[in-house]
Amino acid sequence: MTTNISIFDTTLRDGTQGEGISLSADDKLKIAQKLDALGVHYIEGGNPGSNNKDIEFFQRVKSLNLSAKITAFGSTRRKNSLAEQDSSLLRIVESGVPAATLVGKSWDFHVHTALGTTLEENLSMIYDSIAYLKHNQVEALFDAEHFFDGYKNNPEYALAVLRKAQEAGADWLVLCDTNGGTLPGEIHEIVSLVRRELSVEIGIHTHNDCELAVANALAAVQAGARQIQGTINGYGERCGNANLCSIIPTLQLKMNYPCLQEEQLRSLTSTARYVSEIANVNMPVGQPYVGNAAFAHKGGIHVSAIMKDSKTYEHIQPELVGNKQRILVSELAGQSNIISKAQALGLDVNANNDKTKAIMDRIKDLEHQGYQFEGADASMELLLREAFGEEPKEVFRVESFKMLVEKTVHGLITEAIVKIHVGGQQVYTAAEGNGPVNALDNALRKALVQFYPNIENIHLTDYKVRVIDEKDTTAAKVRVLVESSNRDNTWSTVGVSSNVIEASWEALVDSIRYALLGTAKIDSLPSDPLERLGLVNH
Repeated sequence: MTTNISIFDTTLRDGTQGEGISLSADDKLKIAQKLDALGVHYIEGGNPGSNNKDIEFFQRVKSLNLSAKITAFGSTRRKNSLAEQDSSLLRIVESGVPAATLVGKSWDFHVHTALGTTLEENLSMIYDSIAYLKHNQVEALFDAEHFFDGYKNNPEYALAVLRKAQEAGADWLVLCDTNGGTLPGEIHEIVSLVRRELSVEIGIHTHNDCELAVANALAAVQAGARQIQGTINGYGERCGNANLCSIIPTLQLKMNYPCLQEEQLRSLTSTARYVSEIANVNMPVGQPYVGNAAFAHKGGIHVSAIMKDSKTYEHIQPELVGNKQRILVSELAGQSNIISKAQALGLDVNANNDKTKAIMDRIKDLEHQGYQFEGADASMELLLREAFGEEPKEVFRVESFKMLVEKTVHGLITEAIVKIHVGGQQVYTAAEGNGPVNALDNALRKALVQFYPNIENIHLTDYKVRVIDEKDTTAAKVRVLVESSNRDNTWSTVGVSSNVIEASWEALVDSIRYALLGTAKIDSLPSDPLERLGLVNH
């Protein structure tokens, strides 16, 4: 192992500048606790003087006693003014934070165009602002905005900006690729030069406009940078910031730069998914390291090799980052996929098992009908357990459901009526919703919550409908994929029918049943698999 790398998380500040991302003060506090448990060294919470949300965050976060340094964000003093009278700097000091990031101009073009001041005044603004923080015992990180563009346009002035920040007492000089247009080779060359010219530790802050934020951050570390600024899942303005979920494991597992404790690194996937849920942004399934498909295998040849040694098709052990290997099962799958998937579920199965051949034929037949199981792990697990004789416990049995849709002067009203059996009791409930699927979901939950209170922690996180054969127009079969989550796990189920309500119901019932199986205390499923899915009325 070599030099430790400082991880500076700016999800709560720069990450919230991403389109569609808005965090309340409560959201920020929850994420801050998760980031602290992950082991990041700095958590940038926002600007304590910019809005009521950030003010509330900085007031309340003190009581959490986090190990990470809570960091405020601000800019250098206004031109032609005094630092000690600058409202932004005053609020940073008053907030009581141990560290603060100040952004300042390092590109002469921005000094003239954006600030409308002289190069000399900009240097004074930087010096005065950092000196003011240091005078008030606040650790000062200087974010040199547009540094790489500035250096390429006027290297002498860009370096003069850094020297002035160093002279004022800055603890970190953070080089920012604000527009995200610099290439890794340029990053390495320029950071190497800065390391030779200055004595203060260097940080790197990259944006992803050329899909190079991670590569640029790693290049900077190789050139001598010792702090990485980024966000969880790469959230951020325009195309996003450097993704810490990719940077941290790459640095630690592949480049031998320690960032987190091993047990903390194993919480990376759960942290990424937790932040995604709080931010209400779906994670890309193919996101490196932490995505649901990051260690998923579909091709039969691949799976056959994986079963012998996972290194054949996996660059790391997924458990190192808290993820897990997944074997996808589809009509393209070989016998190895079925065996591996079943064995992972603890089922007694081997290559010579007739049940294995039968379930392969069954899966191919279902996929011919329009089902796709590679993206519906939960439906596949239920199918395999049934095929290999391990019937899961019955958590509930559906007797019937009914939909009522009424157009009134007040708008469209959708009501679902559900009749189910739970532990020998018949439950009959009705609920309204925003459309048929939401109404069915609400009615089913309302019926089950008295028996399974934990159902309130289950959320539908995605709902997709695909027309299977467009030539049949409105009579075409549809495939519905439902993704659900309980914050710890995410699972998907599938339903197919020429009736979109029935397809949605099938996927919804499987999703709820799958989630509740772990806590069910009621025995024996109906022998008819269609009845098990709740598709048979009595």
